[in-house]
Amino acid sequence: MNVSRSGAGFSKINTRPFNLCVCFFVASLFVVAPAHATQAENGTTFDGPGGKIYYEVIGSGKAIPLILVNGGPGLDHLYLHTSTAWDVLALNRRVIFYDQRGNGRSSPLKEGQSCTLADQIDDLDALRSHLGLEQMILLGSSWGGFLSMAYAARHPEHVAGLILVDSAGPKWDEKSDLNDKVYPEVVERKKNLEFAVELGDKAAKNQYNREDFSMLFYSPEKRDAVLAFLATLKFNWEINEALSHDLARFDLTPELSKFRFPALVITGRFDMDVAPVFAYQMYRAIPGAQFTVFEKSGHLPFTEEPEAFARRVETFLSAIPSGPVN
Repeated sequence: MNVSRSGAGFSKINTRPFNLCVCFFVASLFVVAPAHATQAENGTTFDGPGGKIYYEVIGSGKAIPLILVNGGPGLDHLYLHTSTAWDVLALNRRVIFYDQRGNGRSSPLKEGQSCTLADQIDDLDALRSHLGLEQMILLGSSWGGFLSMAYAARHPEHVAGLILVDSAGPKWDEKSDLNDKVYPEVVERKKNLEFAVELGDKAAKNQYNREDFSMLFYSPEKRDAVLAFLATLKFNWEINEALSHDLARFDLTPELSKFRFPALVITGRFDMDVAPVFAYQMYRAIPGAQFTVFEKSGHLPFTEEPEAFARRVETFLSAIPSGPVN
């Protein structure tokens, strides 16, 4: 069996004879009771290109809205609610969460329906149009960073700013995690679960995901607090596999030098899922980009250092001139 990264911190068993992709985030493989969120979920849906897309808006103000693009692929946005940072950022602007095609409260995929990078870009642009936004600021977490970069390459006229948070690198299938070198005992426990996972054992899958998720944090206390709120692990393998096949074709590196909007690249110093060197390389490749390292964070600095994260992002956002109010 080969094991390939299948989502922000999550390793999917892959029986294909090749390593399918390097995906970068398991954090939303779960349904998490909002450990830190101050508001209950209160969103709605609209008819997107491939079905209904769920979104939620918090905050108000005249500043350009901030769209949060979550990690995965194959996840919903709920893991973002483990942070209070968004409530702070929503004091001056609208902050929008949404569930990507086929995930969470958006419509499930129909039989034979496509789920490609182009589809994801179209859905994000449909959300922008539905909200009546001429411009928006994108904040992409993990795989969401890759999607945000791809959207910005296709629709730069609608991007007022870009924030990449522990983002997947611009070449999707380039391996970047350090888990096997830093957490050998956890990786061994995962390997011991692979046979049962491959046979569809739900308990084994749940434990496998929890083991993977445990490697996303710098702080054991923050890790344990978030894990304590985990309920049923939730991950859409169909979407992950469909997108992983498609994403392996892409290298966004040549696009980064074309960006002409403000950009902030953020990484946790101890991100074992996407090594900080990738964030640094993206910072160097984007003209005029800013770079910030959170010294006491892993893959989720907005959860591990929410106050400092909110201050840094607000400083960046406040320097972006507001356009016409949408």
